[in-house]
Amino acid sequence: MTELLTPLHLVFYVFAAIAVCSALAVITVRNPVHSVLSLVITFFAMSGIWMLLRAEFLSLILLLVYVGAVMTLFLFVVMMLN
Repeated sequence: MTELLTPLHLVFYVFAAIAVCSALAVITVRNPVHSVLSLVITFFAMSGIWMLLRAEFLSLILLLVYVGAVMTLFLFVVMMLN
């Protein structure tokens, strides 16, 4: 019989919980800057899940393109609008 909860499963559940909680924070937080930062946390958690799936290229592209470029632009636009 296989073990029900391996360390890999535990790491996946931690990343999934972080992703779900921060995604909920994106739509519930009233401050737009905090909402964008919650979206960055969501992207980091999803990147961790991609790493667990052994899709390192997609994980790093997610971090470089979305967090590095797009989210930085979103953050600057939100800060300028205030």
